[in-house]
This record gives sequence, structure tokens and C-alpha cells, in this order.
Amino acid sequence: MIAALLACLLTVPFASTSDDPPNLVVIIADDLGYADVGFNGCQDIPTPHIDRIAAEGVRFTDGYVTSAVCGPSRAGLITGRYQHRFGSSLNPTIDPTVHNGVPRDELTIAEMLRPAGYTSMAVGKWHLGTFPGLRPRERGFDEFYGFLSGGHDYFAENLTLEDLSEVRKQWDWYRTKLLHNGERVATEAYLTDELSDAAADFVDRAHDGPFFLYLAYNAPHTPMQATEEYLARFPELEGRRKVYAAMVSAMDDGIGRVLDALDRQGVADNTFVVFLSDNGGARNNASSNDPLRGFKRELFEGGVRVPLAMRWPVQLPAGAVYEHPMTSLDIAATIAAAAGEGVASNPDKPLDGVDIRPFVNGRTTDRPYDAVYWWVPNHDEVAIRVGDSKAIEFRGKENQDKPERFLFDLAADASETSNTADREPTAALELIERVRRWTETMVPPAYPALGSWDPTKQ
Repeated sequence: MIAALLACLLTVPFASTSDDPPNLVVIIADDLGYADVGFNGCQDIPTPHIDRIAAEGVRFTDGYVTSAVCGPSRAGLITGRYQHRFGSSLNPTIDPTVHNGVPRDELTIAEMLRPAGYTSMAVGKWHLGTFPGLRPRERGFDEFYGFLSGGHDYFAENLTLEDLSEVRKQWDWYRTKLLHNGERVATEAYLTDELSDAAADFVDRAHDGPFFLYLAYNAPHTPMQATEEYLARFPELEGRRKVYAAMVSAMDDGIGRVLDALDRQGVADNTFVVFLSDNGGARNNASSNDPLRGFKRELFEGGVRVPLAMRWPVQLPAGAVYEHPMTSLDIAATIAAAAGEGVASNPDKPLDGVDIRPFVNGRTTDRPYDAVYWWVPNHDEVAIRVGDSKAIEFRGKENQDKPERFLFDLAADASETSNTADREPTAALELIERVRRWTETMVPPAYPALGSWDPTKQ
């Protein structure tokens, strides 16, 4: 490994300086468990390339996303604003009568960066709008290679449009085969490999920069599918965990190819690389969120605390561990601050995140913010973290008069095993009332919940 790195250093065409606008790479996994990367203690799935980001940068023990499901989480990340501010608090459907997705009057990271001279590419899962006006190349990205919907088969031959009715074609068009700048492309490779190769190729082509790469994997989201090559790496594992491990390993290999491309082009030092999952591991993909409680779709820590690491050699310390809460909203805020003059902004729609650099560099000992909020409007669930105290309330349709309430001290009980809400009812209620007041400043969902539209009945 050391020899390979030395070889890369000997062949770099030029070295970046901290005065140059940084290149930006955001890598997001799908339904990856908190405990399923090496830097969070995983023992049965090696992730050397993902771990390299943490080892050469900052690992966040309490990194959060703003939703426990894919679409809303990604909407918050791509805008740097709580998705509840613009109605993207539910997974978007593909109802052809509704323009589901991030509204046009919200800026994506790519739209922020375009006036500053950045070239941007989105690779992989979009899930932020399927219809005209909401697709990647209409949201600031110069290139797109991937799929528009929230799910995709990993083997192209498993589903073709010719097998579908006309009604189903209208829906499944968004998840069969891949799109390159709006044109359907025939592929044969394993999906994760396809996305990784496209991302590494973009770095090779755009390295004169500045560039922004948004690499959004589908792995390790269901369906559980892997090639024999990746499965063979885990002879000691069985069942779904074996397939899951193979899917994560394929993703890790691909991330390694992207990091190698940054080294090869001599731009690694001044490239801000972020890795995270869009939510916690899911119950149906054999992931592990240990020692956290819960899974995807839940407001316990296992649903919203995710593996998260950042690397930027000229700006961030190597091998650092940051233990205060930070959120995915901070990614856009840090990028906007780092990119410098020319970045687009809307003063009427300020970012909710913060530039995380002074916090991890030790220039301030303050916490980035005093509260983190979660809200699932269709189930009437809320959660809030203030300091190390976290409160959750499940109200729903059947227990309006007697909601289920939780209070945890995460500093002493990260696993959320000791609910103190009954012993400390005033403290729990104060936090719940605070997050309820916050939800009143948000807007209701702009489109129906996923599953409410049945294309076979259209």
C-alpha cells in the first residue's frame, strides 16, 4: 500500500495549494449500518478505502442526517436546509400528475457552485425529482449518470421495459437501465461498478477544476444482489449478511478508485471529500447499527446517526475524532464557505448548516448548534437533541391523547436503553414542546407519501 502511494506521488502532474478553490466530492451510501465500516469498529467487512477518508481526515462519532429515510435525507443534504422548510419531508413518489422533488426555488449545492465556475456531475441515485425541471442537469449539474428514482436493480438484465405493460412502463422507466444526460444507456456491468467507474472517469476529465462530484450509491440498499467476485471475498459469512458484505465491499472498492483518481491527478490535497450514509442501516438488508438502537425509518439513533468522515488535507487535521453532533446540513454550508466568491445564495432561504471547519480544527470549542430536529409528519413523530439530551415523541393517529414519549442521556446511554421520560416528565415535555414549536414554522409535505400512488390503477 505504501509503495503504491509513493508511486502515485511520484507521478502527480501538479500539487494544489490551499489558495486554489477546492474540489468537492460527496459520497453517500444507501442504508449503510453505523457499525459497518472499519472506522466504526466493523470486524467482518473490510472497508480500507472508506477508512482511509477517516484516517486522513476527521471521523464524526455523532454525525446525523435529518431524516431516517432516503429521499428527505438527500433533500436536506443537497440544499443544506431542513427539508421540512420546503415540503420534501417524505420519500417522493413517481406519480406522473405531481412534480415530486426539491422545489425549483431551493438551491442545490451544484446550483450554488455553478456561478463560482465549478463543473459538477451527479452519479448514481437521484431521488430528488423525476420530472422535467427537477432532474440533475436542470438543477445545476453539468453531467448525470445514474437513475432518477429511489431504487434500482444491480443487474441490468433483470428488468427490461419490454416486459412491462404500458402503464408500468410510465413508472418503471425511471429505474430500468441507466441514464446518461437524459439518454438511456445499455450497460452490462454490476451497478456499483458502473457508478464507481463513471465517478473516477469524471475526476480524470475534470481535474483542472474546480469540480464537484456527487456520488450517490444505491448500495447496500435492497435488492440484495452481488457478483460472485464480491461474494467470494466472504466465505465465512452466510445468507443476507454475506450478500450485504459483498455489496459494501464493492462500494468500498469503487471509492478507492475515486481516491486513486484524485491522487493520480495531483488534486487530493485540496479536495474536500465527505463520506456518509443517507440514513441508518435497514432491518431488511442485514446491516448493523450497533451499539445504537433502531434502524432506518426510526428516530432512535440507529435510524439517524450514520457513519460520517471528511478529508481535506490542506484544511482538516488527519486522524481527528469529533464527538459533538454535526449534521449532513453542514456539508453544503462548509462547501459554500470554502468555495469562496461567486457562490450563489438566497438571503431569504438561509442555510441551516454551519461551516464545520472551525469546530474540527479546534478554533472554537463551541458546539455547532444548540439543537438538532427531526419530524416525520405523516406519522406525527418528532425528536430533538439538545446537548446530550434527546427526546422522542410518537403520537400518531391512535395515541393522540397519550403519546409515547422518550428521554435519553446520550452521553451515558448512546444505545437508548434507559428511558427517563417518566422520571423526568418536565424535562421531556420541555424538549418535546420545543421541537413541536419548530415544526409549526415548517410546511406540510408537498406530495403524498410513497406507496399512496398505484400505477396499475391509472
